[in-house]
Amino acid sequence: MQQEIIGNRTYNYLLFLPKGYETKEKLPLILFLHGAGERGNDLEYVKRHGVARVVEEQPNFPFIVVSPQCPHQQYWAIPLLIRLLDEALANYKIDPERIYLTGLSMGGYGTWHLAAAKPDLFAAVAPVCGGGDVGAAFYLKNLPVWAFHGAKDNIVALSESEKMVQAVRKFGGDVKFTVYPEAGHDSWTETYNNPALYEWFLQHQRASLVH
Repeated sequence: MQQEIIGNRTYNYLLFLPKGYETKEKLPLILFLHGAGERGNDLEYVKRHGVARVVEEQPNFPFIVVSPQCPHQQYWAIPLLIRLLDEALANYKIDPERIYLTGLSMGGYGTWHLAAAKPDLFAAVAPVCGGGDVGAAFYLKNLPVWAFHGAKDNIVALSESEKMVQAVRKFGGDVKFTVYPEAGHDSWTETYNNPALYEWFLQHQRASLVH
C-alpha cells in the first residue's frame, strides 16, 4: 500500500504497510532516519532518499517502515524516537524481535546514537555515512551492525564511521563495514538499493542475540 502520513506527539512520520498487511501476523519493522536536507514539515521531503523512497517503488517490500521527519534546525532526539517506537509497537502488527534501525548522514548519526542508547530494542542496525560517540561503543558490542560510507565523502568524513567501527570491534562487536571507494556523500543510494541489506536484516532476531 502507499505510505500514509501520520501525526502524533513525537514526530510526524510516513507509515508503509506491506501488501496484505491485514491478513498477516506480526511483521518486521524498519525505522528509517533521514538526513539534514529532509528536515521540515513536509513529509514529501522524506521520500527523497533511503528506505522511504524504496517503498514508494516496491509495494511488496516485506517490512513495515516508519520514516519520521525531524523539524527544521533540529537533530534527532533519542527520547522522541523511543516514544515513537513505543507508539508504533502499540498500534501496528510489529514483531518486537525483528526491529531494525537505519539512517543516512544526520540519520546515520541518529542511528549510532539511538542504537547505543537502546541496544535491546533492535535486532540489527545499519548506519550510513554517519558517526557516533566512541565512548558509547561498549553498548553496541552485542548488536549486529553494518556500517556504510563513501571513501570520498566531503560532508561527513569517512573517519567518522571508521572510529565507531573500530571502537565496537574493540569490545568484540559484530560489525560489517562497507566503504564505497568512489562514492562521495551519497553512499545511501547504492546501500538502500541493495537487496542484500534487507536480507541481512532478516537474518537477525533479538531473541538470538547475547545480552
